[in-house]
Amino acid sequence: MDETISTDSYSELPVSEFAFPGPLRDRLVSAILDGRKVTTTSLVLEHEILSEPLPCEGQRSMVVDSINQPVCVIETVEVRVVPLGEVSIGHVKDEGEGHSTLSDWRAAHETFWSSQQMIESLGGLTLSLDDATLVVLERFRVTERLRPSTI
Repeated sequence: MDETISTDSYSELPVSEFAFPGPLRDRLVSAILDGRKVTTTSLVLEHEILSEPLPCEGQRSMVVDSINQPVCVIETVEVRVVPLGEVSIGHVKDEGEGHSTLSDWRAAHETFWSSQQMIESLGGLTLSLDDATLVVLERFRVTERLRPSTI
């Protein structure tokens, strides 16, 4: 029996892309689908440079996998903007990436935010990150599974 839901009724939703296509996105999508990942972090500056509004409570979006296939719909249930130095271990653990300490989480995120892919996506801007850098902490829940990721 086919348990997938037609994505036609969700075509008006904004797309949520976690990381860039590839192994990291595949791991993040898998963690979302199995319920380990219920939070995410982005840079306020990233939203400003890309002219993307900050997420807001109640907003729904369609998560895509590395081959741009919709896999689920998520709803934002909480948004907070805080300095990077104030991210809590609870948020870190709810990101579902297996980081058990704030320093491990921060190192991984700073590596991602300083990656060549991120620099290119921000038009060549190299970021300088410190404890005062503002980040967006988003908590979400899966409202509908559209199909299992094929990755």
